[in-house]
Amino acid sequence: MAAENVSVVFKVYCLTVMTLVAATYTVALRYTRTISSGDLYFSTTAVSITEVIKLILSLGMLTKETGSPVRLKNALVQHIFCSPKELLKLSVPSVVYAVQNNMAFLALSNLDAAVYQVTYQLKIPCTALCTVLMLNRSLSRLQWFSVFMLCGGVTLVQWKPAEATKVQIEQNPFVGFMAIAIAVLCSGFAGVYFEKVLKSSDTSLWVRNIQMYLSGIVVTLIGVYANDGDNVMEKGFFFGYTPWVCFVVFLASVGGLYTSVVVKYTDNIMKGFSAAAAIVLSTVASVLLFGLQITISFASGALLVCVSIYLYGLPKQDTSQLSRKDTDTESKQKTITV
Repeated sequence: MAAENVSVVFKVYCLTVMTLVAATYTVALRYTRTISSGDLYFSTTAVSITEVIKLILSLGMLTKETGSPVRLKNALVQHIFCSPKELLKLSVPSVVYAVQNNMAFLALSNLDAAVYQVTYQLKIPCTALCTVLMLNRSLSRLQWFSVFMLCGGVTLVQWKPAEATKVQIEQNPFVGFMAIAIAVLCSGFAGVYFEKVLKSSDTSLWVRNIQMYLSGIVVTLIGVYANDGDNVMEKGFFFGYTPWVCFVVFLASVGGLYTSVVVKYTDNIMKGFSAAAAIVLSTVASVLLFGLQITISFASGALLVCVSIYLYGLPKQDTSQLSRKDTDTESKQKTITV
């Protein structure tokens, strides 16, 4: 019983942290891009710093995993310095993730955090499609149904986007939606591609992360130079940074790594509840901080999305065992008949 209690407590802890990180990140990022006082920072530099922090954290985790400086050195030499092909292979998701992270800043500059949180769940059908095409997996009828339900819910939310009365800056909901569309496409492809790379060998997760973040740093720095190079040279790399901006960078860095670690201790149902709870928390925070006016279409769409996430995460029915039972039953009947 004690072990079960500890296990339940740990799962609740994982669920709580995942929910808080997801909700707080979107709300805090929205705050820094819209109503936070002071000069607006360069989002490309924030994405780049996030990659650097992720690299440092992954190095720390690899150090703990290897257990000694000698093993750490051997792992880095073998998989980093002597494996240019592997670095090139991991540069694909790093480029895609860099685009995704920059699109998140663009989307939350034009859409409310709650609208973003709901619409971003389109990553589920996108990931499902990539899983079917790239990993040759199949989805159950219930999962396909939930995918279409989720798309219907997002359509309702975007049909007449809820407005925030406390946000005075000029916004373009269409640009925000297109940014989310690009972000979910990137999320689905990069996530499945990275999973395929992980399962193709026994290489440590932290080694793969280091390979990806090294490429990510190079790619994001190129993005800084291409988009904000002149402004960064004039005003500085950390121009406009406040404690809130640092908090957003921290959440973006730790959140992704934490999710990749704890996901193995939770199931799809718990992840579904986490996503639904994050939507609720983001909505409440948006009403309080940004004066979000909830419409009937937004509430209906958000409810459909939450239900579809739950349905998508339900475990598949094991048809092989059912067919085996039917076969056994038929053979017993034949034996009795004989």
